[in-house]
Amino acid sequence: MLCPKRKNEDRSAKEPNEFELNSIRNDPEKVTTIRTRLSDVAWWMRLLCQNIGTRANKEDREVGKFFQGRYRAVRILDEATLLACSAYVDLNLIRAAMAETIELSDFTSAQRRIESIQALSKDPSIESASLLDSFLAPLTIDERNDPIGPCASRSGKRCSDKGFLSLSTLDYLELLDETARITRADKAGATAMDLPPIFERLKLDVGYWKLLVKDFGRLFSLVAGAPAKVYEMRSLISKRRFNLKRLDRQLAATS
Repeated sequence: MLCPKRKNEDRSAKEPNEFELNSIRNDPEKVTTIRTRLSDVAWWMRLLCQNIGTRANKEDREVGKFFQGRYRAVRILDEATLLACSAYVDLNLIRAAMAETIELSDFTSAQRRIESIQALSKDPSIESASLLDSFLAPLTIDERNDPIGPCASRSGKRCSDKGFLSLSTLDYLELLDETARITRADKAGATAMDLPPIFERLKLDVGYWKLLVKDFGRLFSLVAGAPAKVYEMRSLISKRRFNLKRLDRQLAATS
């Protein structure tokens, strides 16, 4: 039951009784509202952030807001931007000078995937459910053979068994490593003398890629993609055209 009114002594949710279930079953309006909320990512994130914030404040003996800003969803329009979004998240600690390598970037999905690859290399017979990245969705998607639409996890340990990038995990980790190397903290804009092979294979412009990975959070607010893709989009409600409010000229110049 969502948002239970009764809880156990350890604050876990109590099983709903018949009266509570009937209060929902016999109210069509309430049933519609709950079904809408079950498919609303923003509503789910609000509850998740509230739970995390409450627990964190209790541990720190603090009050007030825990998270700096409200959750927002950004619609991603093309594969290059999806790849950049993933890299932007995985390189957060390196960009903030809190870690020197991907392997040392604690609590990132990239670190978990590396640790799982290392575990498999030592013991190929290890079960996938025992790997440290077993709760993560697979990274690689087979666009020709994978089914269209959602693919709920069979193991129950993660939401989906469907990947999201058309490159292997090793290629993705190589791309992260090269991205971290071509962005030097001591000299903004410095790049390697030779174009890394992964950039050539994926046909990525280094300048455009660096800008996306560095400023993804500032570049996009509602939709994310190459300028031409963004300008083609229209709001589903107001039918208005989307615009890039920040760094749009620089983004367009490098794309």
